[in-house]
Amino acid sequence: MKKLAHREEQIMHVLWENGPSFVKEIIQKLPEPKPHYNSVSTMVRILETKGFIGHEAFGKSHRYHAVVPKEDYQVKAVKDVLGSFFNNSFSDMVAFFAKSENVDEEELKDIMKIIKNKKS
Repeated sequence: MKKLAHREEQIMHVLWENGPSFVKEIIQKLPEPKPHYNSVSTMVRILETKGFIGHEAFGKSHRYHAVVPKEDYQVKAVKDVLGSFFNNSFSDMVAFFAKSENVDEEELKDIMKIIKNKKS
């Protein structure tokens, strides 16, 4: 599975959160500045070529839907970050966030509970 460009990820989030959508509906859900209709139309066709989305035809219009589940892409994205920035070490990644104060003590306790429950 390929890494998506920023705007491609935004389009995927619209489809994951809102379900099947026409290009006009996707544009409405994208953050400002809104891209041009033709740009989004091109991006959804590229996403379809990459295997991330499919479509249903309604005459000349197409309604697009996610083919790749959000969870599958999340796993891939996290593995990429883990490998690129933390030498595939989850503990290094957690330590980084703990040191940068992006994770508070309560969240670290929650992470530990999840890990303990996974082992049992």
